[in-house]
Amino acid sequence: MRLLRAVCVALTALVMAGCAAPPAEPRRPGLPASAQARDDLIKSAQRALVTRCLAERGLTLPTARTTRAGDAGGHDRRLQDALFGTGRRELSLTLATGYTITAHTDGCQAAAQRALYGDQRRWFRAEATVNNLRAEAGARMAADPRFRAALARWNRCVTPPGAARPERPAPAVTARCDRESGLADVRARLEPARLAEVRALRRDQLTTYARLRTRALHRAVELATAQPAPHTDADPRTPTDTEGHDHS
Repeated sequence: MRLLRAVCVALTALVMAGCAAPPAEPRRPGLPASAQARDDLIKSAQRALVTRCLAERGLTLPTARTTRAGDAGGHDRRLQDALFGTGRRELSLTLATGYTITAHTDGCQAAAQRALYGDQRRWFRAEATVNNLRAEAGARMAADPRFRAALARWNRCVTPPGAARPERPAPAVTARCDRESGLADVRARLEPARLAEVRALRRDQLTTYARLRTRALHRAVELATAQPAPHTDADPRTPTDTEGHDHS
């Protein structure tokens, strides 16, 4: 089950504090209309590419059924290495928030990315940047004196008299203190402006992200037209990892 979870959630560690909406790809003939359909198309193409790559190595993705039955067996290590790569992670990007994102350039995941996006290194940097726009905006907002003052009032509000501040205040207390401290209003005013600043600052990476995704969508259409994607319960994704180095 550990292997299946690693396959299914390999991307989620990348997003430490949420994602900002990426720019929309232009509507072109042959491309799905909705954002969800486009995401599904790329995921399906990547799954097909990964499955084909593993088959060339005599390996297959585990399904929930075979994992529960204990059929993964002793080839777990080989499968992980084939999927995610081995050795030192060749790609690395330190975000404006101070966190470092890393990824392999070998393995079937990386090969699928190159087939879809053309340039894995450029896609790695663009995707990591876009996925962390909201986190970057949040870091800028947290440094604002108005936000810091409101947060201090909020902390005092949720702390019972003569006791330590609870790690997770009750939802009703949180909502009340959001209002009484003014934190909700301050966040509502500051967050959109900070996000707009970050998006303007990262405009080049946003453009690259949109361009490479459009390439991947057209490549996915070609793959889907050529042959149907094989079915699997697993959902392989980008083999990225976030190392908890906060330099801010």
